[in-house]
Amino acid sequence: MSDTAIEAGPVLERIEARLDRMDLAPEGVMREAGLPADFLDRLRAGKAPVPRGQKLVRLAEALGTSVSYLVGLDPDTAPPTELLQEGQGTLGLLAGDEEALLRAYRRLDVASKAAALHVLLKMAGPEPEPEASPRARKGKR
Repeated sequence: MSDTAIEAGPVLERIEARLDRMDLAPEGVMREAGLPADFLDRLRAGKAPVPRGQKLVRLAEALGTSVSYLVGLDPDTAPPTELLQEGQGTLGLLAGDEEALLRAYRRLDVASKAAALHVLLKMAGPEPEPEASPRARKGKR
C-alpha cells in the first residue's frame, strides 16, 4: 500500500463481513455513506474504485467500524492521510477526519456537545498566541 492504492477485493470482503456481522442491508448502508445502492455490485465487477475521502469515512461510520479496518490496517493504526483527503482538501476546506468529527458532533445532544468540547479543548491545550503583524509591531516601539 505504498502509494495508497487499495485492492478492492479485500476491502469488499471486509465490507461484506461487517454487513453480515451487523445484520445490515447493503443498499441502506451504501445510501447512508453517500454511495449508489448498487455500489457493492459495481465494486465486485471492477466498475467502481474503493471510495476515498468522505465517502470512505462515511462508509466506515455506516458500518460501525474504522477506515483502518476497511482498508486492511490494524484498527488501532491511523489510515494514511491520502485516503482521507479529497481534491478539495488542498483548497482550505475541512479534511475528511475533520468533517467526520463535525458530523458526529452535530448528532450529539447539547450536554454531550458541551462535554465533548470540554474534553477536546483540554486535550488540545492552550491556543497559540497569534503573531503580531509588522504594522502592529511598529506601533509598540
